Amino acid sequence: MRLSDLSKNTTATITSVEETQAVPSEATKVTTVINAPIDMISHRLKELGFVPGERVRLITTAPFGGDPLLVQIGFTRFALRRSEAARVLVEEITE
Repeated sequence: MRLSDLSKNTTATITSVEETQAVPSEATKVTTVINAPIDMISHRLKELGFVPGERVRLITTAPFGGDPLLVQIGFTRFALRRSEAARVLVEEITE
């Protein structure tokens, strides 16, 4: 599951952060994966604390399900674009 797919006020554990970018091709309707030498977005997410094993909570989303998403790790809150949050793979915690 992706962080962008969580429901509001749901807690999850981060399993990984994707380091590749998927680029859809309009002509062929196929998604191509591009391995960038340094994926700056995933690198920055990891620097901010989006690392495997860390608990993350989706606090809320913008009206009409748009950008940004407000997420919390520990006591720190971040506003992420939906595309950035989609790079973070999580496992929902059921309590």
